Amino acid sequence: MENVADYKEIAELIEGAGGEAFRRCFQCGMCDVVCPWNRVRRFSMRKIVRQAAFGMTEIENEEIWRCTTCGRCPQRCPRDVRQIDSGMALRRIATEYGVFPENVRPVRGVSGNLSTQGNPFGEAREARGAWAEALGVRPFSEEMEILYFAGCYFSYDSRLKKVAAATAEILQRAGVEFGILGEAESCCGESIRKAGDEEVFKKLARQNIKAFIDRGVRRVLVSSPHCYHTFKNEYPEFMVHFEVVHMSQFLLDLIEQGRLELTREVPLKVTFHDPCYLGRHNGLYDEPREVLRRVPGVELVEMADNREDSLCCGGGGGRIWMDTPKGERFSDLRVAQALDAGARVLATSCPYCISNFEDSRLALKDDDALRVMDLTEIVREAL
Repeated sequence: MENVADYKEIAELIEGAGGEAFRRCFQCGMCDVVCPWNRVRRFSMRKIVRQAAFGMTEIENEEIWRCTTCGRCPQRCPRDVRQIDSGMALRRIATEYGVFPENVRPVRGVSGNLSTQGNPFGEAREARGAWAEALGVRPFSEEMEILYFAGCYFSYDSRLKKVAAATAEILQRAGVEFGILGEAESCCGESIRKAGDEEVFKKLARQNIKAFIDRGVRRVLVSSPHCYHTFKNEYPEFMVHFEVVHMSQFLLDLIEQGRLELTREVPLKVTFHDPCYLGRHNGLYDEPREVLRRVPGVELVEMADNREDSLCCGGGGGRIWMDTPKGERFSDLRVAQALDAGARVLATSCPYCISNFEDSRLALKDDDALRVMDLTEIVREAL
């Protein structure tokens, strides 16, 4: 009887952390059918849900940390179990008790870096706007048309700084009055929230909201779908509302308004990967494809598992900071799908996807067989 009472208390703790939807599950197993993990190893979200409903979750087990929050199982669940919210509840409990399996331990360091420097890498906050110094990008002021919120990876990662530079050049060529926050910008907090650290998320959100309000920001342009999702869907929890635009949307608007003319031939066979937080979570499938169709010379082909069935890159839910063994990386499968489609360019519009695809591309026997490009990099080649 004592164990039953303990389990009941744990179940109540899970519900209190946001996992009350677990109890709706009737064990149909659809989540396991669509989960990308089952393409590389055995994994059962159904089992995690069942254990949590009875308060029998082993929080020290790595299984609760595997979910990439790709959105496949909520998309197909007939009972609205909200696996992502419920999984976050389990991670919040583990974080509260400081329980991190070996492959998950890097998240502790990331939390510390986010708290002190506002980015997951621990780089100096003062260097956040350094990518823009030679490009003539100005600090944001209230009379400007839009704030460009670059985000952590585009501000610090050597590969992704090239995407931020391409973005700035496109905006300048289109005559867009924009600026950046520089060191006043903090991580949006989406991934650390999905990794279970609610307090760090709230701290980052409040920092950004204050920076936006103090500077009179009304419209925010983002390159990362994770920033887009958080500003659009999660920051309203703090009783604020900003107009949020993803770069794929903004590019199409600039082209249709005649502010951006694509005149140079770009003879590339391209396939577009739908990032989970751009597509499944926010429904933006057509905009990036339409932009690619407007680029002279581009031949657009589709991979298997496209649009709402897109295969996750493996970086969401904080997994971008966790260790994933070779042979279990979704990005390897996605790169293979791009090659099978006959593409020479794997295009996307997400920093996590680009980072993971670049790693997988370098593991190919012929790493020149495929280029990984952000949507903005392709557009810039057409200017």
